[in-house]
Amino acid sequence: MKPGTTLGHEGIGIVEKIGKAVTNFRHGDPVLISCITSCAKCQYCRKAMYSHCEKGGWVLGHQINGTQAEYVRIPYADTSLYPAPPNIDPEVLVMLSDVLPTGFECGVLNGQIQPADVVAIVGAGPIGLAALLSAQLYSPFKIIMVDHDDFRLSIAKQLGATETVNSDKEDPISKIMQLTNGKGVDTSIEAVGIPATYSICESIITAGGRIANIGVHGQKVDLHLERLWSHNITLTTRLVDTAETPRLLKMVGEGKLALKQLITHRFKLDQIIEAYEVFGDSSKNQALKVIIEP
Repeated sequence: MKPGTTLGHEGIGIVEKIGKAVTNFRHGDPVLISCITSCAKCQYCRKAMYSHCEKGGWVLGHQINGTQAEYVRIPYADTSLYPAPPNIDPEVLVMLSDVLPTGFECGVLNGQIQPADVVAIVGAGPIGLAALLSAQLYSPFKIIMVDHDDFRLSIAKQLGATETVNSDKEDPISKIMQLTNGKGVDTSIEAVGIPATYSICESIITAGGRIANIGVHGQKVDLHLERLWSHNITLTTRLVDTAETPRLLKMVGEGKLALKQLITHRFKLDQIIEAYEVFGDSSKNQALKVIIEP
């Protein structure tokens, strides 16, 4: 982004003012801000691939000023905001802006999790934990969480992980192959975005399995086709589209996903530098999702 751009693409808010083209919202409406902006008319929006909207996509905090501010402008508000349901805790609602749709769409749906599957999620940060929560909607037989942070792994266990593996204390590939009787997992979800975690996902996948990449990769990774070409695997990538947000809103409203446990810290807006410092050393501070309040 350009220097000086206000960061942030997640949030909830109250409508202060509407443009002349806005028909679905009024002044004073509480809303959920989608992390993805959608015009609803271009060829990609018509395929529900809103992340590649020709006039929107990931623009908040990227191409235009974002949500970490007192006021934020939302383009195409009619199709980029959602009315805030009164039965959902506002802090929980923030998780539906990005974290939960990303874990669900890019991890669980792309990973094609089925009942009785064995699943491994590499990375127990907020995104990985959101994938853990939503994966359980499909009744997998076993969910193995991999991370190097014992605190995050303990939260994963509380949220339903069957097994946890600390990658700093034992070899995760050997351990997972041991847990699966040498067969590997049906779905491996990469939720970090570095070569080491992607390599784990490749190494533990069973024949016919699915690798679902969520992590944002800033450097190249090795794709071992010399080993995988005959393995009948599926490898998927995705930038969250938030196409599933309406369905997730219903499920959260019915209490089916324990998102509140992802929140570990709260700061006021004028403490945001401190909030960044806390999350920047998340292991030391046992930080998961940080809420910024007005």
